[in-house]
Amino acid sequence: MACIRGERPVFSRVSFRLAPGGALTLTGPNGSGKSSLLRILAGLLRPAGGTLAWDGEPLEDDWAAHRRRLHYVGHLDAVKPTLTVAENLEDWARLRGAAGPEPGALEALGIEALGDVPGRYLSAGQRRRLALARLVAAPAPLWLLDEPTVTLDAEAAARVAAMIARHRAGGGVAVVATHGEIALDGAQRLDLGDHAIPAEALLDAGDPGPEEESW
Repeated sequence: MACIRGERPVFSRVSFRLAPGGALTLTGPNGSGKSSLLRILAGLLRPAGGTLAWDGEPLEDDWAAHRRRLHYVGHLDAVKPTLTVAENLEDWARLRGAAGPEPGALEALGIEALGDVPGRYLSAGQRRRLALARLVAAPAPLWLLDEPTVTLDAEAAARVAAMIARHRAGGGVAVVATHGEIALDGAQRLDLGDHAIPAEALLDAGDPGPEEESW
């Protein structure tokens, strides 16, 4: 797979395959394409070369179906300031087509006592915990997480690692971009710095590298 952003080649020859229960950590310096790769996997960007597949079926055949099977949590927490913590969670679940959030979502992040607190009163760490609670509130098989533990203390980071472990134990898949360490037993590791393209190089669209990435 290859990526170009704003006519700037970012990375090329990226290839991986994840089985049910698998995990991949994305590392590399700022600008190496970690967030861009997550957005490609979420269907928000198109790769400059290569093919993405799920269970052997190319994603381009049905992007809508692919988006229904994933959770993407980026840098922004998407917390509505006028809604309470519980109301934000219910909104997210309903957007996923559920009647309401699954039990235990707030408890998983240790913020059950904040259910009646409006989003505008939350600290940065509490907002991040709430954003991550949607992973439990409305389950999806694929989690795409961009720096999920940023702003979190050690206790909250451990809760996130435990959530990912439970998700994988149930056959779920996680792709996690991180600058630090996060405990993901048996996870594959991809350093995008190893796949960087010199700024002056022109990407050869006829040679995008390995053609299939699946998970």
